[in-house]
Amino acid sequence: MISIKDLNYNQLEKWVKDQDWKKFRAKQIAKWIYNKKVNSYDEMTDLSKEVRNYLKENTKLNVLELVTFERSSQDGSIKFLWRLEDGHTVESVFIPERGHNTLCVSTQVGCAVGCKFCFTTKDGLIRNLTTAEIVDQYIQSQIFVGLENRISNVVYMGMGEPLANYENVKRSVQILTDDRMVGLSNRKITISSSGIIHQIKRMYEDPSFPQVRLAVSLNASDQKTRERIMPISETNSLEDLMKTLNRLPVKTGFRIMLEYVLIKDINDRPEDAHRLARLIGKNKKRYKVNLIPFNPYPGSDFERPEKERVDQFHKILWQYNIGAFVRWSKGSDISAACGQLRKKELDGKRVSFLTKV
Repeated sequence: MISIKDLNYNQLEKWVKDQDWKKFRAKQIAKWIYNKKVNSYDEMTDLSKEVRNYLKENTKLNVLELVTFERSSQDGSIKFLWRLEDGHTVESVFIPERGHNTLCVSTQVGCAVGCKFCFTTKDGLIRNLTTAEIVDQYIQSQIFVGLENRISNVVYMGMGEPLANYENVKRSVQILTDDRMVGLSNRKITISSSGIIHQIKRMYEDPSFPQVRLAVSLNASDQKTRERIMPISETNSLEDLMKTLNRLPVKTGFRIMLEYVLIKDINDRPEDAHRLARLIGKNKKRYKVNLIPFNPYPGSDFERPEKERVDQFHKILWQYNIGAFVRWSKGSDISAACGQLRKKELDGKRVSFLTKV
């Protein structure tokens, strides 16, 4: 049985044709799922009962179940915990912003990259999400917040390394940016990577991958520090990564976002800021720097810098005419770090099990 949201539009048309249906059925099905965002085939009223029954018996429409959610009283952010069909759970976050709404989606259950400051990586990688599981985060979140609160921006910055789940992420981007399906602007989609060099190159060389925005988790301005907090840098060196980013065929208006998590006494010193500026060098117009003060979580070995240190780092970059912005984490009162809500649910299961025994 196929998941209908696993199919991009061309695949959906082919599947419709394979059922000996008229080609326009693909357009009808896509309209109901992605435009009207219905949650059952019975709501697709311009399809015959026979077609609807066939769809019910041979395809899966929804692949996520809402387990719980937390809403921030500070900024209105909502963190969702979704259960997958095999029982695993993943998170996504709705972020209301001035003039638009953003959804942060997950691409894997867990993560294998192993960044030392990241909460998600503590479980290691369990599995990749399917295309349908990625896309359904958007659909179900949009239904939850109401169609009047349109989610126009999607960031692949949740649980997992998106480019380690390349094909499913690519197909989900195709669905999100296709005007016959979700129809978001390419400029409103951002894929964040820890810096897997060959996959970044692959994404830009792949004509079937819609060009969207790229964000790279840099988090250090020297190789030694980056290896300390991001083991992936041992095989994807900072020097090679920057060479690759400097050569990418980036479209006008699609500046690469360098994400820099500021960690107290690790990478937040003035000399780190000056070195980061030198690393960017003459390529200022190619990059935007997002400074993200570390978001503490229980049991973490790292701390958030004082605001004065963050402001100093920010000011130094501006002195070099580098577009740098401080992004304080939203939803600090709702298990804000990726994976925390999932861990709460898992710990609850363990407590429940122990209680029963």
